Amino acid sequence: MTESSSFYVTTPIYYVNDKPHIGHAYTTILADVLTRYQRLLKRPSYFLTGTDEHGQKVQRAAEANGITSQEQADRTVVRFQELWKRLDITHDDFIRTTEPRHKEVVQEILQDLYDRGEIYKAEYDGLYDVTSETFITEKDLPEGKTVDELPNIMRIKETNYFFRMSHYQDWLIQYIEDNPEFIQPDFRRNETLGFLRKPLQDLCISRPKSRLNWGIDLPFDPDYVCYVWFDALVNYISAIGYRRDEARFQQWWPVNYHLIGKDILTTHTVYWPTMLQAMGLPQPRTIFAHGWWLFGDTKMSKSLGNVVNPMDLIDQHGVDAFRYYVMAEMTPGQDASFSHDGFVRRYNADLANDLGNLLSRVASMLGRYHEGRIPPRPEAPQAGSPEAEVWATVQTAANEMIGSLKTMRIDFGIARVIDAIKHINRYLEIKQPWTLAKQQKTEALHQTLYVAAECLRAASALLYPVMPERIGALRQALGMADREPVIDRVREFGVLEPGTALALEGALFPRIDRNPSEAPPAPAAPEPVDESNLISIEDFKKVELKTAKILSAEAMPGADKLLLLQVACGGETRQIIAGIAKHYTPADLVGKTVVVVANLKPVKLRGQLSQGMVLAASSGEVLSLISVDRETESGAIVR
Repeated sequence: MTESSSFYVTTPIYYVNDKPHIGHAYTTILADVLTRYQRLLKRPSYFLTGTDEHGQKVQRAAEANGITSQEQADRTVVRFQELWKRLDITHDDFIRTTEPRHKEVVQEILQDLYDRGEIYKAEYDGLYDVTSETFITEKDLPEGKTVDELPNIMRIKETNYFFRMSHYQDWLIQYIEDNPEFIQPDFRRNETLGFLRKPLQDLCISRPKSRLNWGIDLPFDPDYVCYVWFDALVNYISAIGYRRDEARFQQWWPVNYHLIGKDILTTHTVYWPTMLQAMGLPQPRTIFAHGWWLFGDTKMSKSLGNVVNPMDLIDQHGVDAFRYYVMAEMTPGQDASFSHDGFVRRYNADLANDLGNLLSRVASMLGRYHEGRIPPRPEAPQAGSPEAEVWATVQTAANEMIGSLKTMRIDFGIARVIDAIKHINRYLEIKQPWTLAKQQKTEALHQTLYVAAECLRAASALLYPVMPERIGALRQALGMADREPVIDRVREFGVLEPGTALALEGALFPRIDRNPSEAPPAPAAPEPVDESNLISIEDFKKVELKTAKILSAEAMPGADKLLLLQVACGGETRQIIAGIAKHYTPADLVGKTVVVVANLKPVKLRGQLSQGMVLAASSGEVLSLISVDRETESGAIVR
């Protein structure tokens, strides 16, 4: 599928039965960051978010609060709108499913599908999960639990309307297999295909008003309201003009990225595609399911009392620090663990010590050695010089940051930018402007200060979509009139105007220090050591761990878990067979520098020679290759 000229991104629409949490904030910030990058790249972009305001959970929340369902929606939606404003979210539209523009389109779609026989009436006798608002079977119950032990499960016998979803099972399987980018990451695609290996049931799309009256009326039967998912999933097309403004709809549809949490994978990768196919509409280009935010090793849950409120972190440390943390900490697709200590460590390391400290150093030295103004513009860096090396590091970071948008690895792109900022700090240590000043080497001093400031300008621009307010302040501190960068100028050397006065006011990211009055927690008593599995240092020395760069990767014929890798390890090329095909595609791997066991005895697997082992870490279903955190030549010894 070719890339479209425009960019359309959507988040799930969030339920209004409770206040937003870090998971809601993460998805919406991710969409905002993606959109801001596209805008900087001058690509027409549209960003939609909103709220899902019908259904049984909303009705129950309203009843518990002694208000109407509409009042419940009106009160709760404000919490999302206020948080998005506070988080500097730049959505183009915020849709509410109680709005007439949405309800009317839902009813027209329902009537059309009913008229064409895609919806029929039948009796249902079975179980219903109030939490997910879905009909389930006995097999779906938690192991060892009965219906009577689960307050969220009801046994229901009633007449309803059903969408012929089962008719589209074979088509959907084929479509997913033919379009690998349709559901990402790959292991989520495999999860959906696994779900589709069982017979697909028709989808109940109604609820009788005798049981639930909070929903959109079925146009062909006023005694029923529409099932909340069939209603909610329409918002992504109703908001951009479907059945109302054909030109506008064609401009944005299909959506480039629809972002969801992994807990709503089935509804968005099975229900939604079959609905769109029945309507005769193109499918989304990519449905991307990210992981959960955990608290330690536990999923955040209101009942456990471990839900992180984004407002609290924003109040304590600022909006941009929070945006940076969630973008840098989570690898999209995998779970991430939140801790306040982890937040402080990343903030101090990346923002206070690296980025903020670099700006302070540059500003301080320009104040001391050039009256607080940008020095004369030097010639472009000459090949082989420290100036050329540090500029090249910034350009590499630009390539990888922009490339990360296509692979949905924004965390990787951010890490490369921080590496470039570290390199600028090292450049100052190598050049030692303070020594140049003592030696009165004015030309070399001015060159050093200009190059450092210019590299900081270019590198920081890459972080603007993540931290727009603080990067805008950094640009102003460097004397730039525009807070928003022009991404093309990241490639251009010599943008800072000589003679411009700096305007730094305070620290960009003040370091977070622990409250001295807070005593550190007492260390836990050491666990008894089981020595039966310990090895000596002499045993460990026998293992040779080296870095290796992956040159090529391909699937092993007849083995769905194995990939055949060609790697450069020092001065030789090796072939290694790795059981990582469920977690990485060949395209993901080429160019990566990984760690391998270099002195493992070669073995033959399925007729192919494997000359080593790639190291990886696994946690549950997630597997991650062990790599190095900065550019390292292949064959380097890992100690």
